[in-house]
Amino acid sequence: METTNSLSLTRAAAQQSIKNEVRLNAAYIDGDWVMVEASESVSNHALYDPNTGEVIATTRLCHSAQVEMAVTAAARAYPSWSQTSVGTRARYLQAIADTMEQQFDKLVALSVLNNGKPIAEATIDVGDAIACYRYYANLIIEQETWSKISTDETGIRLLKTYAPVGICALIVPWNFPMVTTAWKLAPALAAGCTVILKPSEVTLLPELMLGNILSAIQLPKGVVNILPGAAEVGAAMTSHPLIDKVSFTGSNSVGEKVMRQAAAGIKDISLELGGKSAIVVCADADIDYACDLIIGGIFTNAGQICSATSRLLVHQDIAESLFAVLKTKTETLKIGDGFAANTQMGPLVSAQQLAQVKKYIDIATEGNLHCLTGGTLLARQGYFAAPTIYTEVPATSRLWTEEVFGPVLVSATFADNAQAIALANDSKYALAASIVSADEHAALEMARHIRAGHIWVNEQQIVVPEAGWGGFKQSGIGRELGTDGLSAYQKSKHVLLPS
Repeated sequence: METTNSLSLTRAAAQQSIKNEVRLNAAYIDGDWVMVEASESVSNHALYDPNTGEVIATTRLCHSAQVEMAVTAAARAYPSWSQTSVGTRARYLQAIADTMEQQFDKLVALSVLNNGKPIAEATIDVGDAIACYRYYANLIIEQETWSKISTDETGIRLLKTYAPVGICALIVPWNFPMVTTAWKLAPALAAGCTVILKPSEVTLLPELMLGNILSAIQLPKGVVNILPGAAEVGAAMTSHPLIDKVSFTGSNSVGEKVMRQAAAGIKDISLELGGKSAIVVCADADIDYACDLIIGGIFTNAGQICSATSRLLVHQDIAESLFAVLKTKTETLKIGDGFAANTQMGPLVSAQQLAQVKKYIDIATEGNLHCLTGGTLLARQGYFAAPTIYTEVPATSRLWTEEVFGPVLVSATFADNAQAIALANDSKYALAASIVSADEHAALEMARHIRAGHIWVNEQQIVVPEAGWGGFKQSGIGRELGTDGLSAYQKSKHVLLPS
């Protein structure tokens, strides 16, 4: 989707939006902005520009009192909203998408400023979020209210319908503002659920614009409540007795805590967690194209993607040639300010994430891993790490087994497809994978044997609303997107009648 006015895609324009439109020191509860008052227990929270490391805004975060208000509002709104027609819900979803389109450049600029990603990536993000709201608006219209289920019994009819799961706590991460929110919020609203949404406290600026959008379209009060908060707020949400479902995207360590908290009251739960995905490059692959796919899979969003293909498996017959091309292409990437037109990789999102990447670079140095390129932090303002590639990394290395969540690629070679499959599957994670091969039939056969929820064959890592998203093993529980994403917020009901 093209932006409407490139002059508005500047740091200055984004800063102006903060002053004029972003509601700081407030939570969106029961259809209105509620101020979070200053107190001894509520301190100012800084929001940063990852390109410079400078503070761009301060705000006060919510605490448990706002959680109680939001859950009460969602519970009050649920009986009416859950019974609205699918047509009404679809119109509100389309209205969210329409309003986001009207504010397209503004949302892109706030994402670049607060998250650090290049304009091109932020543009894709906002377009993807809009597409998700439209997809679920159309999908809920298509779902039959009653469907007949065949049975061998005579004299009866069996019908099936769907009901919303209830009041939902949605907790989203910082790496894809607005996108993961849409992945959860759109199907929840389509299903007839009411929502308490906690965006990441790291990237609040684009997420808070949603409250203004919901007011502009006059979404009924209490249907969506937005709580900018930290871990305390998330814990209060996931353990609240009136919450029926928890959907969380984030790290495995936090995901385990969320699961324990949600166990009280036997809440429905969806978890989208970590990954250590493999990209397999077969002997017959086009090396130049394969290198483009490798770079896209690990250096997009500075590697801060749960599905990043951070383990490269390359056939031993082409390894030397491929690494030569990969090194050259990697070292020509334009790294810099997300607002610069030629930037291909921006900074990491925060000082904390930069320190996380440095920790693994230090581990690699201590372990004498062979660094093909990178292996350093960049000596400049902001949170920048060099795109980094290590070769012939042993499977015992922490860099091979643990999620770095940064622009760090580890690699190994394989002799045949069976070995490649075994290496790809040798992980506690199983979210995604990518295969590059001139033989599509062989690639699809390999895809059948690789344990992952989403696999790309000879393609960049495109994610479309129609395709379910989620993994196996420790990559999480359940699916988002596609029809699976709607099912995550519905419970089936069966009705038996005489024929």
